[in-house]
Amino acid sequence: MTLKKKLAVSTLAVSMAAASVAGLPLSSILGQSGIVGTASAASANYDALKARANLLYGKLSDASKQTLREFRAELQSVSRTELETALAPILDHVTLTSTEKTTLFDFYLEVVGSYYNPDVTAITDILESPNYSAYQALVKNIGEQAGITDLTVGKVYNFISVVEQKEIAAFKGANLADLYAAAKNPSSALAVQAKNIALNTNVVAGTDYTLKAALLELGVDANLVSTLKTNLEAIPSVTKAKDAAVILAAAYYDVYLKSGAVVDPGTGSGGGGSTTVTTPVAPTVTAAGIYDVSKLVTIVGDKATLKLVDADVLKAFDALVASSTVKTGLTLTLNLGTVNAATVEVPLSKAIIDAAKAKGIANIAITFNGLTVTIPVGQFSEAVTLTASTIADSTVTSISSLKLASSVYEFDLTVGGVATTTFQQPIIIKLPLKNTEGLDKELLSVTKIVYSALQFQGGVVDGEYITEPRDTFSSYAVVENKVSFKDVASVQAWAGRQIAVVAAKGAIEGVGNGNFAPKSNVTRAEFAKMLIRALNLENNSAKQSFSDVSSTSWYAPYVAVAAEKGIITGRSAAQFDPNATITRAEMATMISRAVKSVNPAATTSATALGQFSDAAKISASLRDGVAFAASNNLVIGNAGKFNPNNTATRAEAAVIIYRTINFK
Repeated sequence: MTLKKKLAVSTLAVSMAAASVAGLPLSSILGQSGIVGTASAASANYDALKARANLLYGKLSDASKQTLREFRAELQSVSRTELETALAPILDHVTLTSTEKTTLFDFYLEVVGSYYNPDVTAITDILESPNYSAYQALVKNIGEQAGITDLTVGKVYNFISVVEQKEIAAFKGANLADLYAAAKNPSSALAVQAKNIALNTNVVAGTDYTLKAALLELGVDANLVSTLKTNLEAIPSVTKAKDAAVILAAAYYDVYLKSGAVVDPGTGSGGGGSTTVTTPVAPTVTAAGIYDVSKLVTIVGDKATLKLVDADVLKAFDALVASSTVKTGLTLTLNLGTVNAATVEVPLSKAIIDAAKAKGIANIAITFNGLTVTIPVGQFSEAVTLTASTIADSTVTSISSLKLASSVYEFDLTVGGVATTTFQQPIIIKLPLKNTEGLDKELLSVTKIVYSALQFQGGVVDGEYITEPRDTFSSYAVVENKVSFKDVASVQAWAGRQIAVVAAKGAIEGVGNGNFAPKSNVTRAEFAKMLIRALNLENNSAKQSFSDVSSTSWYAPYVAVAAEKGIITGRSAAQFDPNATITRAEMATMISRAVKSVNPAATTSATALGQFSDAAKISASLRDGVAFAASNNLVIGNAGKFNPNNTATRAEAAVIIYRTINFK
């Protein structure tokens, strides 16, 4: 039986232990000790509670608030079975009936649930709850078991509030990087200090007591509390705990802890505290690397321009690096929010580009209205300006009857003030989908509009988005690309769907007159194109030196990329032999190298070749490739044989390309 898919919970004592900068500082939302055991008494202090909540959440971007809500939703999705398994080490130390456990779950759901719902009206929900009297009885029972007389809900809040104030005082002026570390690692020095403050705080609540004394009365020590936290974080559906903690740590830093902050958090005796706050020392960057710049967007007519402050962006870089365990290859996302303009211009100064490279920031992503453009900055040494425009749907619908599944976008980039359309490292565009009801999502493809014609680029669909790296800029949209061939009946059962999908992505084409020629052999040049297009590896800046590959040949750019990435080798150092047919073993090897280039963690089974009775026929130079492809079901045998030296057919190639597209 589930319990309304309840939130992860512990005894009240453990929930208090979590009330720290490194965990859940609940009193920032639930207020000062002016809350007592009646709703009417709490209402007298409501303005102060609302001011405090507004102050803290006023430091959060929309994206950060959404992360908190998503974490809250994760917690609410945890099942009763998962909870009882995770919490067994501590629930064994308190005696509760089944009904009391249900009440405990409900109580914690309301307390912590409202905390992760950035809505100040939620701060009195628990006092107005129809279950309030049951909560009071439960708290009193647990308190008595812990040696605390006359414990009430209001006194629990009072305890949490006092712990919070002590921690704020202790961590005043703390380094933001240390605060991030405390939020992410319970073993960090600051996190341990926060736990010790919580464990040793003495509060007058009818009876003098410390949390440590109460826990020890129940037979619970700090190690058991740590075990509980580990168990809860190990629940598979709970993935955003550390992100939420980092977001709240940053908010606390801005409001209370940074050097020069003048907010008075109060004394825990009922005062509301001052609401004066200085300008933030550093921009708030979420654990996911999102920097809210929505307030820096200005709109004139139908054009929006982001006006960044270089110094603030550099501080955002520092905050991202400080919060990340990995110090290179990072992405800072500039979140413009909802922008009501057809054209959005985002200038990135030379100072920003240079600082990003120096600080290990590999990419700067720009996101607004669901659209995201990720720019690898390492290839640039001058100021960069991205311009993205939403243009008329008729740009596509006037030249094609294919169903449109996104808005139509036009992208431009200038480098040092000069228009640039080709990039050494592809720029990644993530387009939001729309109007997809009734469409076959596997057949969706990003299409490039070139001279009133559509060129299909493929793309990877992820939920309501499709992502596609582009080494050139133009106008793009997403369409459902239904492609059919009249000669595939003989392979329909095992290759029909795969041919349709791969053709929709533009990775494979027909041979003319509506035919696919499924049983025809595949040439080395054809397969190079299929592979590079399927895996979105196109790069027009790639170079090759094969004497038998003319720079004007249709396959030249694909052979160049394949050779540059080590996916394909020539028959010799100078000869590629583009028109030679490709064998199954060669195809498997090319597939394996390509997959490894984008999924370096993929592994090979040592026994993969043992399933084939003709494994000895596989050339020594191709055995590793075949083994990898077989291990990952990219290629399969037939009747116990691999047939490595058989020439591959176009239908076989389509099936293998399809499996490659869907490789995870």
